[in-house]
Amino acid sequence: MASPKALIFQLHKHWEIIEAITRLSKEQPAFDESQVITIIAHNNPQTTIDEQAAILRTLCNADLLQWLSRSSSLQVNPLILDFVRGLTHEHELGLSAVLKARVEAVRDATSQLNEGLKSNESDLMRRGAARLSDLFRQISQQLDQDHHAIIEIAENAKSNDVNQPLAKRYQAVLDAYQNYIEPMNEMMDSGLSGFFYPYLEAAEQSLDSASEKLSIQGALYTHRLQLRQVAYQAKELRRIGRHIAQQCADTLLPLREEARQHNSLSSAVSLLLGQVRKKGLSSTFKKNSVSQLPGWQRKRRNRISLGGEVAFMMSEAINYEPDITIFPESEHSESVDLSSWVNEKALRKALTKSLPISNLMLWLKQYESSLPDEVLLRLYHELIQETQWQADIRCDEVQTDLQMVRVHYHPHQLSNIAIKESV
Repeated sequence: MASPKALIFQLHKHWEIIEAITRLSKEQPAFDESQVITIIAHNNPQTTIDEQAAILRTLCNADLLQWLSRSSSLQVNPLILDFVRGLTHEHELGLSAVLKARVEAVRDATSQLNEGLKSNESDLMRRGAARLSDLFRQISQQLDQDHHAIIEIAENAKSNDVNQPLAKRYQAVLDAYQNYIEPMNEMMDSGLSGFFYPYLEAAEQSLDSASEKLSIQGALYTHRLQLRQVAYQAKELRRIGRHIAQQCADTLLPLREEARQHNSLSSAVSLLLGQVRKKGLSSTFKKNSVSQLPGWQRKRRNRISLGGEVAFMMSEAINYEPDITIFPESEHSESVDLSSWVNEKALRKALTKSLPISNLMLWLKQYESSLPDEVLLRLYHELIQETQWQADIRCDEVQTDLQMVRVHYHPHQLSNIAIKESV
């Protein structure tokens, strides 16, 4: 395990890499070694392959990245993952049950403070106040993180493809409102069903009473200051709790209502159109007790019949017989032997020295102009599948005259893999 000082130093040195991996960890919990190397190359384009591998070893030695057991995958140190997400506001939406449990723990800590207040035990009061301070900090931190997560969910829903069905586009919004906003609103209700504000108010009163008692007894100023600061935390938490809950509801409620109205309207229109299709317009509106039909209704019923041209086309289609086309057989049944035409090792060596190449077909034609068409095309298709360089197809269409044929194609351009990853 690396020392904390070394871990913090390497985190500062390679912050962009860890931040990028943390952002991707929301969609992929573990990474292969090649994926991490790609991220390192993207954030440090001036480094070589050996230097990128050295950076990866440094991140693993500093415990920023950890190897998963029984696999060859890497993950971000969970402590570093939470730390970076906290600083970059890349949080996942927390559980309302966790927030509820922490609020209920405030009641238990308040009971401990009241016991120390009744028995006149200053140590018990300080322990209860320290526990309350820690709970207030955790609740405040979770509320802030959940607020950022709610905003991100709303932004992702708005930025999704508008051609998607609305239920699929706003699925995360509906789930967040049902599983987080509604329980949070019930917990923060100012009525009898809510317990967030009553528990905080009881804790605040107990802290004020304990501070006043210690002041009367002439206790140390640091002890009284501790209780006073925890009371300030309780007051601030009551304020930000109401504010954040209102902001989260205001963020998701319009999107939720839009999805619900769309579903209700679509269901009503589909039901009405189905009744019109089955029973007719007059019967449907008569059944629904509508005294006057809409102005767009037409009472005249038209009969649709086929015209002479359609009947002629249908008669020809009935007697249609497809033409029989005989496809020519391949003249060369055996595969092309490349070794008898070209030295593949020398060709690949020359190609590597010529990188980057904008058009592989023209390069092959210039390299060996006497190659038959089938040999040149075979080489072309084999070279673009090699893994030692990067092959990308261009958008423009070109034509090239070979020995016997003229080829129309989208050319492939070759480049070094290291250059491609750094871009």
